[in-house]
Amino acid sequence: MIDFNLSLQTKDVNVLSEAVRTWYQHNRVTPTERATQLLCSAAMDLYRQGHRTPEELATLLITRFDSPYSLKINATTSTARH
Repeated sequence: MIDFNLSLQTKDVNVLSEAVRTWYQHNRVTPTERATQLLCSAAMDLYRQGHRTPEELATLLITRFDSPYSLKINATTSTARH
């Protein structure tokens, strides 16, 4: 039988969640599904790079996405054909 360390997995999720919550609190905005997906994806990438504390992850998220507007994707430009 495989022994999965669920407490470690829960701890990891808690670290990521706290970092994303801190980003929302810092920017004083209400969470949206799209923004949360983007922030969680970015937090996961940073976590995989070795950033393991909620404080470090939140700082990097705040630096990378300095406002709610930085989360918006310009769909028209990204699908434009040249």
